[in-house]
Amino acid sequence: MDGTPNIAKLGALLGDNTRARMLSTLMHGKALTASELAREAGVTAQTATSHLAKLEAGGLLILRKQGRHKYFALASAEVASLLETLMGLSAKDNSLNTMTGPRDAAMRNARVCYNHLAGNKGIQLYDSLVVSRYLLLKNGSLTLSKNGQSFIREFGIDLDILQLSRAPLCRECLDWSERRSHLAGSLGRALLTQFENKRWVKRDADSRIIKFSIKGEKAFNSLFKQN
Repeated sequence: MDGTPNIAKLGALLGDNTRARMLSTLMHGKALTASELAREAGVTAQTATSHLAKLEAGGLLILRKQGRHKYFALASAEVASLLETLMGLSAKDNSLNTMTGPRDAAMRNARVCYNHLAGNKGIQLYDSLVVSRYLLLKNGSLTLSKNGQSFIREFGIDLDILQLSRAPLCRECLDWSERRSHLAGSLGRALLTQFENKRWVKRDADSRIIKFSIKGEKAFNSLFKQN
């Protein structure tokens, strides 16, 4: 080998419909058992086990053990970002009249992308932070300005703890439905958690949908104004 990354191996893992369905199911950020993933993919437990072993060996999934139970989760935020991008690229959008992303209005409005806010609300959050110059994009790198740091701290997020993490603080993620950026990284995760703590939002138990309360949507729209 000449040191070139073997993207063909990764492509083969993602190119199977059963494995793709399993990975998509895990985009809500939860860890699931092999049996649960088998039901989601519509395959037998034995078939699911074989596919999951390949995904784990390929670095796309991690196995977590809790007592006698075994759970599978996406290996990293980078894997989730890759899947979100591929969902966008795989949609048939030969013309601008074609709807991209999910047709479910609730999914398009707000959903979880692994551990951060995506959909229209995720884009609104990102755009507002950029317009306010709390987020600065330069040479492809996304950083938090000094005013942004003050804003985040005033919103109740412990920025010092986030900055100690080895994970990127701010990162762009291409939104599946709108083909525009939303905020990922440890800051994106912390903001979604804070929205939940404030009871502005609640995750749907059976899907990736994030539901805003009436009070929460009003507060969100006031703080993160639309352009």
